[in-house]
Amino acid sequence: MPQVTRQGKIGRKSPQLRSLALIAVGSNQGLRNGTPRDTVLNALKEFPVKVGAIRAFSRLFRTAAFPAGSGPDFVNAAFTLETELDAADLLSHLHEIESLFKRTRTKRWEPRTLDLDLIAMADQVLPDRGTYDHWAQLPLEQQMTKSPERLILPHPRLHERAFVLIPLADVAPDWRHPITGMSVNEMVEALPEDLRNEVREL
Repeated sequence: MPQVTRQGKIGRKSPQLRSLALIAVGSNQGLRNGTPRDTVLNALKEFPVKVGAIRAFSRLFRTAAFPAGSGPDFVNAAFTLETELDAADLLSHLHEIESLFKRTRTKRWEPRTLDLDLIAMADQVLPDRGTYDHWAQLPLEQQMTKSPERLILPHPRLHERAFVLIPLADVAPDWRHPITGMSVNEMVEALPEDLRNEVREL
């Protein structure tokens, strides 16, 4: 397994305009003869130099699928990627890598071979604060039937998802949400204990 490293405060850009992206990865459907764990680890090998450099990769965790009963347990992880791409271009590359692993999108929250979610890029709020607020405040029943047509950053459900936050705490514990000001560690601590306990290290 890749070695876990800790990162410092995120949000600054170098003179080369490189940004640190936070990416969640998950799988609950094996590909060919492989397991979801294999898929998560193999996906990291598909990031070409033009996309960026992976700086840290979390431990692997097992989490029940959401909503309950929607599929097998997931293998979840997170990593940080230093990149010169903007958010839209990076998302396009993430989708290309998902396609290499036969990812399909036929219905919401279906089992999947590979899920690469762009969670945040430095302190960017995209496309704007009003759109972010709309999706962050969307009731659960509407979340289950609606999805945004464009990229929303930070991910509007980030603060609710233990399966994203706990792996992120391995690689970006001090990153702060540009809207709430909470760090990843603080968001983990704010989660209900039962949600934290559902995320189990492999």
